[in-house]
Amino acid sequence: MTYAPVVSAALLGHSGAAPLVSLHLFGNHPFGGGRGAALVVLIAFLVSFLAIRTSARLTRSVSWWPGGVQSGGVHLHHLVWGICLMLVSGFIAFAGAPLPAPWWHIDAAIFGIGAGFTLDEFALWVHLKDVYWAEEGRSSVDAVVVAVAFGGLIVLGTKPFGLDDAGSITGTIATAAIVLAFVLLAASKGRVFLAVLGMFIPLIAIYGSVRLARPHSIWARRRYDGAKLDRAKHRYSPTTRMARCGAWLSDLLAGAPSEAVPPSKDSAATGP
Repeated sequence: MTYAPVVSAALLGHSGAAPLVSLHLFGNHPFGGGRGAALVVLIAFLVSFLAIRTSARLTRSVSWWPGGVQSGGVHLHHLVWGICLMLVSGFIAFAGAPLPAPWWHIDAAIFGIGAGFTLDEFALWVHLKDVYWAEEGRSSVDAVVVAVAFGGLIVLGTKPFGLDDAGSITGTIATAAIVLAFVLLAASKGRVFLAVLGMFIPLIAIYGSVRLARPHSIWARRRYDGAKLDRAKHRYSPTTRMARCGAWLSDLLAGAPSEAVPPSKDSAATGP
């Protein structure tokens, strides 16, 4: 039996500590269950997100594309189809476990498609209104990027805190608690992407936790005032080069936000 390379580094000084990073490149069985299923989910997620986002962009830009689904005058967001697909695939996974091949491939793909449809309208969850083409709709793209990063690290076999390795229970709990504190601190500063990566690579969480918080984050609202809050607003101004580059990439991937869009057009433009 052959094993994929393992990369690890110790966070605490004693031998009972859990590794800082445990990386099993693609795992031992890349096409079986476990990480193999995660790979199928991730691919289906990416394909479905790109497909539904392309459909929404075509609906907004051309007249010949079929557009969204209407039922009794009510626009059915693709979020609805995504939730249904995830519920069905989850029920099948529990009811039929363990699923033989190729059924687990199919079930994993169904779940990934549902997740792609659902996260593409993540902003609707948050705002409870159709902001798909508004500036607030960019949070859907942010959510997809975070989900892809999380899923990609799972597929690569990266394990948080090395929890699969034998070692001291006390050392493992201490390591997990320390890293979790940095992860939560980074998230409270509005550095969600770094916090998610930091769950698997704690040095990233540490980096995010010591950086200046975003001005609208929980940390900034409660702890910043005066000069420090002004510095945060200046650092994360939408006119900075980094912010403009991020906005350009977001527009390229998902389409630029519209100005004020009439409700009827906005509903029709959100795709099937």
